[in-house]
Amino acid sequence: MRIRSVLAFSTAVTAGAAMLITAAPLSLAAQPAAKTPVCKAKVLKLGAKQAKDARIVHITVKNTSGRTCTIDRLPVVTFGDLDGAAQPVPSGESGPYKVGAGKTVYAAVRTIADLKDPEARRVGTITVSANPAYNGRTFTAKQLGASKKVKVWEPVTTWWKPSKAAADKALKKAVG
Repeated sequence: MRIRSVLAFSTAVTAGAAMLITAAPLSLAAQPAAKTPVCKAKVLKLGAKQAKDARIVHITVKNTSGRTCTIDRLPVVTFGDLDGAAQPVPSGESGPYKVGAGKTVYAAVRTIADLKDPEARRVGTITVSANPAYNGRTFTAKQLGASKKVKVWEPVTTWWKPSKAAADKALKKAVG
């Protein structure tokens, strides 16, 4: 009987010790990762410039803060007083896109497929935003480096990319 009692006690002590060894103290327990904050509008510097190809506008957003923050992965690009915005290619859902402190990200917008399209609309401004909750910044055709008006018909935009070359490549892949 004594042997069974010693074995039972020994097993209980071993199991208890194992629990103590494997259980991390509450203060050292795995904490959920801190969520990257959304960039405040005041730290975002937006830019836009017409490319050599008059159908394309390059847009940028720079995080001027000292911390990484997020913007929406889909740029919001609207045209003068026309309804709607450039459609993202590939299509997708809104979601966060991290922008490092002091870093710039890029997107390419095709405003029109054929500059001679008779259905083209003409606008004097383009508005760009990195977050649909923000008003963004409006650029005149002159500020874009375009002629008096920007031609628009079925516009599309890439998602934000880490470089201008990556944005151009994504646009070319999406629309040819």
